[in-house]
Amino acid sequence: MTTGSDGTAMTGADRPLALTSLLVAIVCLWSYLDARDPLTWWMEAAPVLLVYPLLWAVRTRFRTTGLLTLLIAVHAVILLVGAHYTYAEVPLFDWVRDAFGFDRNHYDRVGHLAQGFIPAIAIRELLLRTSPLRPGRWLFAIILFSVLGVSATYELIEWLAAVLVGQGADAFLGTQGDPWDTQTDMALAGLGAILAQISLGRVHDRQLKRGEL
Repeated sequence: MTTGSDGTAMTGADRPLALTSLLVAIVCLWSYLDARDPLTWWMEAAPVLLVYPLLWAVRTRFRTTGLLTLLIAVHAVILLVGAHYTYAEVPLFDWVRDAFGFDRNHYDRVGHLAQGFIPAIAIRELLLRTSPLRPGRWLFAIILFSVLGVSATYELIEWLAAVLVGQGADAFLGTQGDPWDTQTDMALAGLGAILAQISLGRVHDRQLKRGEL
């Protein structure tokens, strides 16, 4: 029997987390090596470096559903790709910008949409498993406003980084000259929260009901 990093025994139920952790670790190593801006890498990759140890530490008390485990891995990869290139310089989205005549690299927009989509399911799971709330309008609204709160907090962190680091934080901010970047980012996070609940709510409910943890 193998053990996790926290010394507790690993079981078959840990396989989804183990596999996604391995994938994220490989992407993290690639992301770190020859990162375009080392300071930006640490700021962008910090959520990944914090979340995965936490997931392993609490897995015996709060094992996430297969859906949430997969979504967290997808979000981690999005963050690590942005950390490697910086959000304004991801090559694929440079090509998209040039091919379609956009005025900016839109990878940052994808990141903020994901910042609403994935946390919405995480908050949903936390509330359904630890509170009296049940699926419905109140849950939908609470998740939406919670995601907007998380997004606003992240924008404040970006502002604080700009104040403390100055021009060195430009790559982290990724505004690309857009005066409405903060508002657009928050709107996309809100849209992501709405789309996640509409598209995955029933799938998530079925996994929670069957105990697919």
